[in-house]
Amino acid sequence: MRDAVRGVWREAAKFGVVGALAFVVDNGGYNLLVFGLPGGAEGGVMRAAPVQASVIATGAAALFSWVGNRYWTYRHRHREKVAQELTLFLFANVAGIAITAGTVFLSRHLIGLDSALSDNVARIFGWAVATLFRFFTYRRYVFVAP
Repeated sequence: MRDAVRGVWREAAKFGVVGALAFVVDNGGYNLLVFGLPGGAEGGVMRAAPVQASVIATGAAALFSWVGNRYWTYRHRHREKVAQELTLFLFANVAGIAITAGTVFLSRHLIGLDSALSDNVARIFGWAVATLFRFFTYRRYVFVAP
């Protein structure tokens, strides 16, 4: 029992490191796309399309995450059929993208907030929920034990 718990904690820690780096890719990419470089007065190239920018940034982070999780976190659990594994991974991440973009949509369009702070709070909340969803989905369906 102790070894199983230790194994899950080790796996969760690796998943957390990959996730933290993916978080930087995701939120850094989003802020660059919507708000531009720090100190820039004009904003980013997608300042008028924050939900789409969220999808692009989260998609880039998802690809980074697949590589990190496949070759480090779950290197002992990945499938022989890479295409099948990637398809399941992408399916799980489409749901994660919808969760993260959904919080931006709610914040922007239903609540009416449009500042960098409100966008980032919405994205962090969405990212946290999506991360929990991804961890359990990866363990159960994507990176299965051989």
